[in-house]
Amino acid sequence: MPNLYRTILKPIFDFVVALILFVILFIPALYFALRIFLQDFSNPFYIPKRVGKNKKNYNMIKFRSMIVDADSSKVDSTSSKDPRITNLGNFIRRFKIDEIPNLINILTFKMSFVGPRPNVEREVNLYTNEELKILRMRPGITDISSIVFADEGDILENSKDPDLDYNQLIRPWKSRLAIFYTENASLFLDLKLMILTLFNFINREKTLDIISKIIDSFGAEKQLTRIVLRRDPLIPTPPPGSSHIVLNRDV
Repeated sequence: MPNLYRTILKPIFDFVVALILFVILFIPALYFALRIFLQDFSNPFYIPKRVGKNKKNYNMIKFRSMIVDADSSKVDSTSSKDPRITNLGNFIRRFKIDEIPNLINILTFKMSFVGPRPNVEREVNLYTNEELKILRMRPGITDISSIVFADEGDILENSKDPDLDYNQLIRPWKSRLAIFYTENASLFLDLKLMILTLFNFINREKTLDIISKIIDSFGAEKQLTRIVLRRDPLIPTPPPGSSHIVLNRDV
């Protein structure tokens, strides 16, 4: 990936677009903040620690979609029927409205619009040396993997151990796609992924087909292009850089 885009053009692009959206979405953001507050008269924002670029922790800022103190369960992976999610939370998560406050993190250069999704420290501690490549870029609100696995909650819906199933079924492919993005990031790819993030709400099958063709044009392995289509059942797979399936997620 050209250093010029990563170090100069991408931050400028992110800042300008985030500033425009901050102005446009300020009133809608106030509306949702009030709606969330009136549910239980608690802080409408969820501000967890996440691991960012170069393994530096930062505060992610999202609208709260779960009950108060949901983190006390120590479960990081969330199924679509997780009882911790509120009724309004289901709506704002589905349409990524909960991400609006993260415009602040984009304006302060802690995040990008497009980049590998940030993870909790417990998950990052499980990363292989190959997966650590993910941390060479600022985390983003969307990327290839977050579009492909936008149904992550449905995948984990009936799981007895969501965190372990995430590491066996989803992490191996999300990590591969995140690494692929860091190796091929460009302005044109970012613009395509931002548009496809929205188009995914309209026609998911077509969106996945387009992404599969995009990564194929960049020389992605055939297995990865096939996974992106999401037509095959997910099976336990080793994460990139390892030959072993994760059997114990506890760290």
